[in-house]
This record gives sequence, C-alpha cells and structure tokens, in this order.
Amino acid sequence: MKQILSIMLILMISATINLNYAQTTYKTVEDIPYQSVEEQNTDEYIAGRCNLDLYYPENQADFVTVIWFHGGGLTSGEKFIPEKLKEKNIAVVAVNYRLSPKVKCPVYIEDAAAAVAWTFKNIGKYGGSKDKIVVSGHSAGGYLTSMIGLDKHYLAKYDIDANDIAMLVPFSGHTVTHFTVRDERGIPGTQAIVDEFAPLYFVRPDTPPIVLITGDRELEMLGRYEENAYFWRMMKVAGNKQTKIYELDGFNHGEMASPALEILLKEIRELNKENS
Repeated sequence: MKQILSIMLILMISATINLNYAQTTYKTVEDIPYQSVEEQNTDEYIAGRCNLDLYYPENQADFVTVIWFHGGGLTSGEKFIPEKLKEKNIAVVAVNYRLSPKVKCPVYIEDAAAAVAWTFKNIGKYGGSKDKIVVSGHSAGGYLTSMIGLDKHYLAKYDIDANDIAMLVPFSGHTVTHFTVRDERGIPGTQAIVDEFAPLYFVRPDTPPIVLITGDRELEMLGRYEENAYFWRMMKVAGNKQTKIYELDGFNHGEMASPALEILLKEIRELNKENS
C-alpha cells in the first residue's frame, strides 16, 4: 500500500512539473527604442538602429535576462535571439547598435551601455529581476560586453554600477583595443594596442563574475584565445577571483558560438542556484 501511494505521489509531482513547463508561454516585443525620445526624434540613424527586441516568459517572474550583442566587427550585423536561448525560462534582450564607419568609437560602446541601462530600468515591468541581468555577445558583441562591464563610466552615466551586472560572458571578444577602432585611426590589425578602448586597460579585482569563452587557439582569428588568456591571467594577478576561461577545442571563431551558448546556459543555472 505504501509503495502504491509513493508511486502515485511521484506521478502527481511529475505531472505538476510538466504542467508548469507546458504553461510557460513566451512573448516577443520588437524594435523597442532604448535611446531618449529626443535623440530618436532628431537623428534618423538612432531612430532606425538603436532598438532592441525583448523575448521573455510572460507568465514567469524573477527570471534571468540575457542581453545579447551580435557580432560583425562593429561594421555589420543585426540583432537576433539565439535559438538555443529560447524556451529556457529566461528573457533575452537582442540589441542593435550603430556601426562604423557611419559612426566612430566610442558611439557603439555608448549604445551598448544605453541598452543595458534600459534593461536595468525596465525588465521589472515584464517580470524579470534587475539582480539577474547577464550580458553576453559574440565577437564584436563580446568586446562590447567587456567594455561596458569593465569601464564603469559608461553605465555610471545612467546611475548604474557596472558591478551590479550579474555576469559577463563574452564569446571570442577582443581584450585589446578592437581592430575596427584601430582601423578608424589608421592602425593595422596586426598592431595590437591597449588603451581606454581595451578591456585589458581595466583589469581590477572587483568585477562581476566573468566567463571568457574562445574557440580553439589554432583556429581562432587574430590570436583571440591568447588575448583572453592574458586578460584572465592579469585578472588573477590583480586579485580577481571571479574570472574564468574556456577554450573550445576544434571550433573556429564562428563555430564556437553554438557550444558557447551551452556554457552560457550552464552558468545561468549556477547563477540561479546561488540566488535561490
């Protein structure tokens, strides 16, 4: 009799869990402007480009939000919601930002910061938690992720402490000054520099948790693994205990994004455990 009751209890719990997942529905709100109304009204490029899409579980609360910056070398690319991040009980904010050569550095970094600020100030209206905002992106998007998370002045403009970001997860992002920023100055891509537009310039012990992910060092572009490995090492030297690095053997710069998304989801599950 006890065995029968135990089996029935397990079945009831399982049914309840499945029902809860079945009832989770997702909604997408497209082309939300994240710059000020005045800027949108006076600059056609801002109006057409400085928008984001929000994908979220509309009948959930206190969920994690991933802000996702697309790649494209800061010269191309369009916002999109990665398929692997869909239907995972999280929200995704996919961001467009202005591009070079139509604008110059640091405009695209400033746009990224404005989109993060919008998320901090508005995600609660959709049920999300501003304490669970993760910033991520691939290639140029990884660079933007690191810049707004490490150079605190970009978010300070909006009265936001960059250390309040729950986690930074750049995929194959430059840690030296981005090659497009160098190109705007006439500096060749093979000449690395580290200045105020390099994440490496802002090595410090007190940062949000940082998860660096790159492809195979022999297949990556422009020494991207080595840049990230040096950044990771210097963070350790500075006393930062919240930075780790993954190298995805066998995957090149473009291919690494898919397995890196799996790592991102794993890190989000760990974040939820810590906050539960």
